[in-house]
Amino acid sequence: MIKKILLAIIVALPATVFAQKFGTVNADAILQAMPEVTAMQTTISEASKKYEDEFSKLQEEMQKKITEYQTLEKDTTTPDALKERRMQDIQELDNKIQQFRNTASMDLQRQQQQLMAPIEQKVTDAIKAVGQEGSYTFIFQDGMALFAGSTVEDVTPAVKAKLGLK
Repeated sequence: MIKKILLAIIVALPATVFAQKFGTVNADAILQAMPEVTAMQTTISEASKKYEDEFSKLQEEMQKKITEYQTLEKDTTTPDALKERRMQDIQELDNKIQQFRNTASMDLQRQQQQLMAPIEQKVTDAIKAVGQEGSYTFIFQDGMALFAGSTVEDVTPAVKAKLGLK
Protein backbone atom coordinates (compact mmCIF):
# COMPACT_ATOMS: atom_id res chain seq x y z
CA MET A 1 0.00 0.00 0.00
CA ILE A 2 2.78 2.43 0.94
CA LYS A 3 4.61 1.53 -2.27
CA LYS A 4 1.51 2.43 -4.31
CA ILE A 5 1.17 5.78 -2.53
CA LEU A 6 4.86 6.58 -3.05
CA LEU A 7 4.60 5.55 -6.68
CA ALA A 8 1.56 7.79 -7.14
CA ILE A 9 3.41 10.71 -5.53
CA ILE A 10 6.51 10.13 -7.67
CA VAL A 11 4.37 10.02 -10.81
CA ALA A 12 2.25 13.04 -9.82
CA LEU A 13 5.12 15.23 -8.59
CA PRO A 14 6.70 15.91 -12.00
CA ALA A 15 3.26 16.63 -13.43
CA THR A 16 2.63 19.30 -10.80
CA VAL A 17 6.08 20.80 -11.30
CA PHE A 18 5.66 20.96 -15.06
CA ALA A 19 2.12 22.31 -14.73
CA GLN A 20 3.45 25.50 -13.24
CA LYS A 21 3.24 28.58 -15.41
CA PHE A 22 5.84 31.34 -15.24
CA GLY A 23 5.81 34.84 -16.65
CA THR A 24 8.02 37.91 -16.85
CA VAL A 25 7.06 41.55 -16.85
CA ASN A 26 8.96 44.71 -17.70
CA ALA A 27 7.61 47.08 -15.04
CA ASP A 28 9.88 49.92 -16.22
CA ALA A 29 8.32 49.85 -19.68
CA ILE A 30 4.86 49.89 -18.12
CA LEU A 31 5.72 52.83 -15.86
CA GLN A 32 7.17 54.80 -18.77
CA ALA A 33 3.93 54.33 -20.70
CA MET A 34 1.72 55.55 -17.86
CA PRO A 35 0.44 59.15 -18.07
CA GLU A 36 0.43 59.28 -14.26
CA VAL A 37 4.24 59.04 -14.28
CA THR A 38 4.50 61.96 -16.70
CA ALA A 39 2.20 64.03 -14.47
CA MET A 40 4.27 63.07 -11.41
CA GLN A 41 7.49 64.10 -13.17
CA THR A 42 5.93 67.45 -14.13
CA THR A 43 4.90 68.08 -10.51
CA ILE A 44 8.39 67.24 -9.24
CA SER A 45 9.99 69.45 -11.92
CA GLU A 46 7.80 72.39 -10.92
CA ALA A 47 8.66 71.94 -7.23
CA SER A 48 12.34 71.61 -8.14
CA LYS A 49 12.19 74.83 -10.17
CA LYS A 50 10.76 76.70 -7.16
CA TYR A 51 13.57 75.42 -4.98
CA GLU A 52 16.15 76.37 -7.62
CA ASP A 53 14.72 79.91 -7.80
CA GLU A 54 14.93 80.29 -4.02
CA PHE A 55 18.44 78.84 -4.04
CA SER A 56 19.49 81.40 -6.68
CA LYS A 57 18.20 84.21 -4.46
CA LEU A 58 20.23 82.89 -1.55
CA GLN A 59 23.34 82.65 -3.71
CA GLU A 60 22.85 86.22 -4.92
CA GLU A 61 22.55 87.37 -1.31
CA MET A 62 25.72 85.45 -0.46
CA GLN A 63 27.63 87.02 -3.35
CA LYS A 64 26.45 90.47 -2.28
CA LYS A 65 27.67 89.88 1.31
CA ILE A 66 31.02 88.57 0.08
CA THR A 67 31.49 91.62 -2.14
CA GLU A 68 30.64 93.94 0.78
CA TYR A 69 33.07 92.06 3.01
CA GLN A 70 35.85 92.31 0.43
CA THR A 71 35.26 96.06 0.24
CA LEU A 72 35.46 96.32 4.03
CA GLU A 73 38.58 94.18 4.12
CA LYS A 74 40.40 96.59 1.81
CA ASP A 75 39.39 99.59 3.92
CA THR A 76 42.00 100.01 6.64
CA THR A 77 39.80 102.36 8.69
CA THR A 78 37.07 99.73 9.24
CA PRO A 79 37.23 98.26 12.75
CA ASP A 80 38.12 94.55 13.02
CA ALA A 81 34.95 93.89 15.06
CA LEU A 82 32.82 95.04 12.13
CA LYS A 83 34.80 92.86 9.72
CA GLU A 84 34.37 89.86 12.04
CA ARG A 85 30.62 90.51 12.26
CA ARG A 86 30.34 90.57 8.49
CA MET A 87 32.31 87.30 8.28
CA GLN A 88 29.91 85.74 10.82
CA ASP A 89 26.98 86.91 8.69
CA ILE A 90 28.52 85.20 5.66
CA GLN A 91 29.08 81.97 7.61
CA GLU A 92 25.51 82.02 8.94
CA LEU A 93 24.17 82.53 5.43
CA ASP A 94 26.36 79.69 4.18
CA ASN A 95 24.91 77.42 6.88
CA LYS A 96 21.41 78.56 5.91
CA ILE A 97 22.12 77.72 2.26
CA GLN A 98 23.44 74.26 3.17
CA GLN A 99 20.39 73.58 5.35
CA PHE A 100 18.07 74.81 2.60
CA ARG A 101 19.77 72.54 0.05
CA ASN A 102 19.36 69.50 2.35
CA THR A 103 15.74 70.33 3.17
CA ALA A 104 14.87 70.85 -0.50
CA SER A 105 16.48 67.55 -1.50
CA MET A 106 14.68 65.62 1.23
CA ASP A 107 11.36 67.27 0.39
CA LEU A 108 11.67 66.45 -3.31
CA GLN A 109 12.47 62.81 -2.47
CA ARG A 110 9.49 62.65 -0.11
CA GLN A 111 7.18 64.17 -2.73
CA GLN A 112 8.39 61.73 -5.36
CA GLN A 113 7.84 58.76 -3.05
CA GLN A 114 4.35 59.97 -2.14
CA LEU A 115 3.37 60.54 -5.75
CA MET A 116 4.94 57.29 -6.98
CA ALA A 117 3.43 54.98 -4.33
CA PRO A 118 -0.13 54.88 -5.79
CA ILE A 119 1.26 54.46 -9.31
CA GLU A 120 3.44 51.52 -8.25
CA GLN A 121 0.47 50.02 -6.38
CA LYS A 122 -1.67 50.31 -9.52
CA VAL A 123 0.98 48.44 -11.55
CA THR A 124 1.37 45.80 -8.82
CA ASP A 125 -2.40 45.27 -8.71
CA ALA A 126 -2.52 44.90 -12.50
CA ILE A 127 0.34 42.37 -12.43
CA LYS A 128 -1.46 40.38 -9.72
CA ALA A 129 -4.71 40.47 -11.73
CA VAL A 130 -2.93 39.23 -14.86
CA GLY A 131 -1.24 36.54 -12.78
CA GLN A 132 -4.53 35.32 -11.36
CA GLU A 133 -6.38 35.51 -14.68
CA GLY A 134 -3.59 33.67 -16.49
CA SER A 135 -3.07 31.12 -13.69
CA TYR A 136 0.61 31.97 -13.35
CA THR A 137 2.60 30.42 -10.53
CA PHE A 138 5.17 33.23 -10.60
CA ILE A 139 5.67 36.45 -12.52
CA PHE A 140 9.22 37.75 -12.36
CA GLN A 141 10.53 41.24 -13.04
CA ASP A 142 12.14 41.12 -16.47
CA GLY A 143 15.92 41.02 -16.30
CA MET A 144 16.18 39.39 -12.88
CA ALA A 145 16.09 35.76 -14.01
CA LEU A 146 19.36 34.18 -15.08
CA PHE A 147 17.54 31.88 -17.45
CA ALA A 148 14.09 31.93 -19.01
CA GLY A 149 12.97 28.87 -20.92
CA SER A 150 10.56 28.81 -23.83
CA THR A 151 7.58 28.20 -21.53
CA VAL A 152 8.03 31.54 -19.75
CA GLU A 153 5.65 34.17 -21.09
CA ASP A 154 6.18 37.93 -21.17
CA VAL A 155 3.02 39.32 -19.58
CA THR A 156 3.98 42.98 -20.05
CA PRO A 157 1.45 43.46 -22.89
CA ALA A 158 -1.31 41.93 -20.75
CA VAL A 159 -0.49 44.22 -17.82
CA LYS A 160 -0.43 47.25 -20.14
CA ALA A 161 -3.80 46.19 -21.51
CA LYS A 162 -5.15 45.79 -17.97
CA LEU A 163 -4.05 49.39 -17.26
CA GLY A 164 -5.45 50.66 -20.56
CA LEU A 165 -2.01 51.50 -21.98
CA LYS A 166 -0.70 50.99 -25.48
